Amino acid sequence: MGTESKQKVLLVLLIVSIISVIIALILSLVRSGEVPIPPGTKYGMVFDAGSSHTSLFIYQWPTDKENDTGVVSQTHVCDVDGPGISSYANDPPGAGKSLVHCLDEAMSIIPAEAQKATPAYLGATAGMRLLDLENRTASNQVLAEVSRTISQYPIDFRGALIISGQEEGSYGWITINYLLESFMKYSFSGHWIRPFSSKIYGALDLGGASTQISFIPKVNIEDPKEKAEFKLYGFPYTIYTHSFLCYGQNQALKQMLVQATKGKDLTSPVSIPCYPKGYQETMTLKSLYDSPCTVKLAPSTPLTQTFSVIGSGNANQCYETLKNIFNTTSCLGKPSCSFDGVYQPPVVGNFFAFSAFFYTFDFLNLTSGQNLSTVKSTVETYCAQDWTELQSVFPKERKDRLRDYCASANYILSLLLYAYKFNDESWNSISFMKQAANTDIGWTLGYMLNLTNMIPSEAPSTMRAHPYGVWVAAVFFIVFSLALGLFMLFFYIQ
Repeated sequence: MGTESKQKVLLVLLIVSIISVIIALILSLVRSGEVPIPPGTKYGMVFDAGSSHTSLFIYQWPTDKENDTGVVSQTHVCDVDGPGISSYANDPPGAGKSLVHCLDEAMSIIPAEAQKATPAYLGATAGMRLLDLENRTASNQVLAEVSRTISQYPIDFRGALIISGQEEGSYGWITINYLLESFMKYSFSGHWIRPFSSKIYGALDLGGASTQISFIPKVNIEDPKEKAEFKLYGFPYTIYTHSFLCYGQNQALKQMLVQATKGKDLTSPVSIPCYPKGYQETMTLKSLYDSPCTVKLAPSTPLTQTFSVIGSGNANQCYETLKNIFNTTSCLGKPSCSFDGVYQPPVVGNFFAFSAFFYTFDFLNLTSGQNLSTVKSTVETYCAQDWTELQSVFPKERKDRLRDYCASANYILSLLLYAYKFNDESWNSISFMKQAANTDIGWTLGYMLNLTNMIPSEAPSTMRAHPYGVWVAAVFFIVFSLALGLFMLFFYIQ
């Protein structure tokens, strides 16, 4: 073959080789796609420092988020030994020491590499609100000690605070509706979507020192102080919420004793209709008036005076006694009012009642949707039982709880029916629950959900990858180009 012919063949082969390389490059660069790397996991810790006890909740969520709200789930819960931190007013270091066991437990659960980025908070509720009113110095010392203890651990501790009653009620409302997928729902297509006709639930919380009610009313909220606004998953929500300090279960029962003994001759045993028949106890006036909730009602007689009480076990009289702790005279002439002059629109929709609402009714087997008449009948039957009989039937139950179930049940009835204005019909809209979706109902999860809104969204990490067919084609053209180049070299040598 002549030199000129060889040159022409080589030129054609060179052009084909260059075109093959260009095609391979185009396939590798233009047809590549973004393939997300699975997101990592973040953790969060929230101490719920209630009036009677403290619990640590550990949550986790993926580093990518839906509309700026993390997809949070409960990982673990640890109950702190001992009473609530407000009980350590005379021993602030003891409040910090009480948290050590749960903190150690949390460090064994959260991976070491994730601990430094784990935000941790302590939220104190009504017990500390009362202590703060009574003794601001002691309150600050308790918070300082728990902060010092938590700060010793390798986590991102962001503070120990007394949260407001409105925050407590609002975050409880968020928790319920998040767990019941009222805000967002995972679709069959593998995406989070907002339910077409989302069903929003109200929240009823009963703690030891305060109680909260939160719901979306059908009317405009007239009092701005009772309104809370949120934006979750890109959608705005406006709810009515109010917290009644001094009307949690423990403080309400203290007020019940004040009502039952008011104006009575304390030299003789005082009949307490909320205590079981045959129950007897000696107590001091100080035990009734040692709280900011009752101190203003204290008599002029020495508070060291002792007196005896005896249970009479009468549910109807107990209910009437508990009704008297609510000041409704300030609501006269106000159609939208609960008690103490507090504005409340009419209750509407379905509600979840948790915390002490659930624990009391669970003991009485009243959490299965029983109608109001059945609930009242069951409470009356329990209250009428003799104290000796109750101890025999429930030998493992703590005596103070066994004594108080009659009073607690009647307080729940008076609070819901007399104060919040539920009736025979709307009663059926209340569900008494402890958990939803295997997660405890309370304010802490709602708090953590709101917290994730303050964490900047992270764009998912990506890597470049090709569909299998494109990858095969690119390899073919690269191999073809190499083979063609070798053939050109061999042909030229010849």
